[in-house]
Amino acid sequence: MAKILLVEDNEMNRDMLSRRLSRKGFDVVIATDGGQGVEMAHSEKPDLILMDMSLPVKDGWTATRDIKGAEDTKHIPVIALTAHAMSGDREQALAAGCDDYDTKPIELPRLLGKIEELLANHKPDA
Repeated sequence: MAKILLVEDNEMNRDMLSRRLSRKGFDVVIATDGGQGVEMAHSEKPDLILMDMSLPVKDGWTATRDIKGAEDTKHIPVIALTAHAMSGDREQALAAGCDDYDTKPIELPRLLGKIEELLANHKPDA
C-alpha cells in the first residue's frame, strides 16, 4: 500500500481528499502547513506527496524546494495542488521541483491517474 503525504491547510479539502484516497487503498498521512509537510516528508518517508501551494508557515513552492533539496527526500514525487490555474503556474510548480501539477477543484479520476503514473515511474532507488 502506497503512503501519500497530503499537505493541505483547508479542512474541507483535506477531509474529502484523504477519505477518497483511503477508500482507494492508499495510506494517507496529513500535514496542515508547509513546515509540517517538510518535517513529515523526512519522518514519514511517503511514496508520494500531494502539495497544496497556498499554505501557511511555508508555502508549497518553498516546501517542495526544501524536500527536493534534501538527500533523503529528493526522490519523493510531488504533485502540486492549486486553485491558481493561471498561465505560468504549472511552470512555476515544476520549476520548484514538483513532478506534476493538478488544479482544484480536484477531479479524482484525473488525480489518481497522475498518482499511479508517478508511483509506477518513481522507485526509491531509481
